[in-house]
Amino acid sequence: MNPQIDITNIKIQTPRLTLRPWKHEDLDDFYEYARVDGVGQRAGWLPHENKEKSRQILEGFIEKKKVFAIEYNKKVIGSLGVEYYREDDFPELASLKGRELGYVLSKDYWGLGLMPEAVKAVIDYLFEKEKLDFIIISYFEWNRQSARVTEKCGLNPIKNTVHETRYGTKEPTVCTIIYNK
Repeated sequence: MNPQIDITNIKIQTPRLTLRPWKHEDLDDFYEYARVDGVGQRAGWLPHENKEKSRQILEGFIEKKKVFAIEYNKKVIGSLGVEYYREDDFPELASLKGRELGYVLSKDYWGLGLMPEAVKAVIDYLFEKEKLDFIIISYFEWNRQSARVTEKCGLNPIKNTVHETRYGTKEPTVCTIIYNK
């Protein structure tokens, strides 16, 4: 089951990152990475064609209170959402509390180990403070970077599915899971 989670007053500090709720002042940083080709497609969305598109999505981040801004050296370089998992796809988890993580990182910061650091910190928070039983992360089969993030964070494949992107393609997808010990 997908429990309610509100990150409004949550701030998570790692050695290099701050994970915190989004603010309206983050718009320029958000648009800077969200408009770059190859970034959003890894998460199933197309690059933002203008700053107004980023503003609309940023408003949703703020309103829904479930997406962290990933801040590095006082600059927002990505997002990490505590999303609802598709309960119909995982009936075997119906008696347990869980959520799915989704994330995006600016291309300028790929390969530095920042996303595993952020994901591990959010997993720790969700297990320790929110008392979740499991967390799912899904990635497109061709997205080796996300596969590596899940491996580094201790998630294991649970099933393969097909995900329809926001731009209409159907992508073979690997679903991974980690259980709270």
